[in-house]
Amino acid sequence: MRSLHIGATGMLAQQTNVDVISNNIANMNTTAYTKRRAEFNDLLYQNIIRPGASSTADNTVVPSGIQLGLGVRTAAVYRITDGGSLTSTGNDLDLAIKGRGYFQVELPEGKGTAYTRDGAFQRNGDGVIVTHDGYVVQPEITIPEDATEIYVNSSGEVWVKQDGETDEINVGQLELATFVNEAGLEAIGNNLFTETAASGAPVLDNPDSEGFGAVLQGYLSTSNVNPVTEITELVSAQRAYEMNSKIISTSDQMLNTINQLK
Repeated sequence: MRSLHIGATGMLAQQTNVDVISNNIANMNTTAYTKRRAEFNDLLYQNIIRPGASSTADNTVVPSGIQLGLGVRTAAVYRITDGGSLTSTGNDLDLAIKGRGYFQVELPEGKGTAYTRDGAFQRNGDGVIVTHDGYVVQPEITIPEDATEIYVNSSGEVWVKQDGETDEINVGQLELATFVNEAGLEAIGNNLFTETAASGAPVLDNPDSEGFGAVLQGYLSTSNVNPVTEITELVSAQRAYEMNSKIISTSDQMLNTINQLK
């Protein structure tokens, strides 16, 4: 019976849906996390009578035909890139992006460049601005050891005031990257993404330029997960899973009835 297979595909699809929702809920407090949404496609159809086929020798056209669907499949897990809200931290090297753009991060062992909206940066032992995993933020910026104050303006310029000095000095310029298709970036964990053919090549420019977001010092981007929405979708996915399991149970009962015929 086709319904056995169709019900199974529906259960697998809803299991994937629950997995995606679970990951969203688990990361609801992850800095700069962007929620995911599972999308589905129907599977191929079996044509018993093809629509538009001739039904008689006089070329009478069948208006609708008979097409039987074979179930559902997961088409994509789409990343919704709308930014979350901003939360104040007061830390000098906590940077949030208000608008489009990603910070650039140099991956270790020559693995290239990754991109992130998680601006929870720190200084390493050499004074270089790094991520919480120690990856160097690009372009590389070094904070002098005797710096008493750090100021990052909306354009990404990093200024410091050194001990005993009255004037601030510019020690570097942050750059942001944007992509034609942000959803096409590949997530590699640790709030990092890498470029793919689907995302397109990065476009680089200073923050607060046309098409680029501004940098806010002392703030971090929060997750854009809405827990109420996720719980609602979780309940909906659970009900859909139960209904698909009911299809399999009903089909099994129908087969059992046929087996009992004498």
